Amino acid sequence: MNNGTILVIEDETAQLQTLTGFLEKQRFDVIGSLSGAEGIKIARERNIDLVLTDYRMPDKDGLEVLREIKNINPEIVVILMTAYGTEGIAVQAMKEGAFDYLTKPIYLDELEIIVRKALERKQLVSENVELRRQLEGRYHFHEIVSGSAEIEEVINTAGRAARSKATVLIRGESGTGKELIARAIHYTSPRKDSPFVAVNCAALSENLLESELFGHEKGAFTGADKQRRGRFEQADGGTIFIDEVGDIPLSTQVKLLRVLQEREFQRVGGNETIKVDVRVIAATNKDLEEMVENNEFREDLFYRLNVISIRIPPLRERRNDISPLISHFISRYAVENDKEIEGVSKEAMDVLMKYDYPGNVRELENAIERAVVMARGTLITAEDLPVHIRSTRSESESGYGSVAGGSLPEMVENLERHLIADALAESDGNQSKAAELLGISERNLRYKLKKYGMK
Repeated sequence: MNNGTILVIEDETAQLQTLTGFLEKQRFDVIGSLSGAEGIKIARERNIDLVLTDYRMPDKDGLEVLREIKNINPEIVVILMTAYGTEGIAVQAMKEGAFDYLTKPIYLDELEIIVRKALERKQLVSENVELRRQLEGRYHFHEIVSGSAEIEEVINTAGRAARSKATVLIRGESGTGKELIARAIHYTSPRKDSPFVAVNCAALSENLLESELFGHEKGAFTGADKQRRGRFEQADGGTIFIDEVGDIPLSTQVKLLRVLQEREFQRVGGNETIKVDVRVIAATNKDLEEMVENNEFREDLFYRLNVISIRIPPLRERRNDISPLISHFISRYAVENDKEIEGVSKEAMDVLMKYDYPGNVRELENAIERAVVMARGTLITAEDLPVHIRSTRSESESGYGSVAGGSLPEMVENLERHLIADALAESDGNQSKAAELLGISERNLRYKLKKYGMK
């Protein structure tokens, strides 16, 4: 097994034999050439991973070889060998695409290190190209599963937004697919070949969030032992997806506003102004207008973010999507688990269609994945579904799901729905009295009613 194919171009026979012999011992597939022209001909005819070329040769110098090799295949890695005192030429070669250079006399240990590093880099680049190709395919709009007019409208708006530079605000409950839409916007935009960088604001403390977004200088705070680039720098030329933007503290909102207005910022603890070209897509499951009224979110920042607004309805408001999503998830998880699943029984489909999915598409996906794993036959039955979903029909008249079964967050949410329903029934629908019975503010109660789709 060889570790890569290397073409060595060196006009001195003894040196060529030394280099090719050493690299062959390192288990590389090596081809030798005594001239630049011959080496270029070999590169056209053979599958070459790396070219190690001398600079001074009678027919073509190393820079000419580099340029022609890159014209043949830009992914071929080129390392230049130069004589002592010609480092300026080597630097020029690196500007034109050479990976590195070696100064003669060549030390074989150094040669091996640089060659292995170059081939590892080439492999990583190739993997990233393939990953980007797969991501582009997965996140194109035509890959988004939909059977409802509501999601078709979302896709239509997002598709038009993708061609622009405008900031996009995606709104919707947890699990509705906000990041999926954000990625689709990026991968169908002119920025698709540049980075897509996501940051979840709800998962970070105030101090960590600022450093995560804008980076920090060495010594900026305890534990900052080196300079760190933030997400905005990482996303330069591409897209930054700011998830749960409603959880950003007011102090950090000011700095985010400056980036949106001026396209510049400073790292934490730094004085250098850094300019970036970044497309911002933000997402939230909160009522930002209400937060603005309560002075919890800056009004100027809200308007900067809300240039193009996309609302993704919860799954209970677009039940036409449930059936195609079920088919999609069955296909995916049947392949992953090496099972033959033909579909869902009539009873199981009835249960799945009537459930309200407080966790939205993510909850449906988890339920189908579990059902595929648990299914004994080729059809998913009601017994294969999570307890909290299949027991919905036998619940009390409140109709807000079973408290028992499911994950801890699901059980907590179901318990909240039961308690809210009981409090509203006891207070004859008076929200102020219900909030008082529950020991929460009326605003908090309104938020939960909206979150759970309760009336």
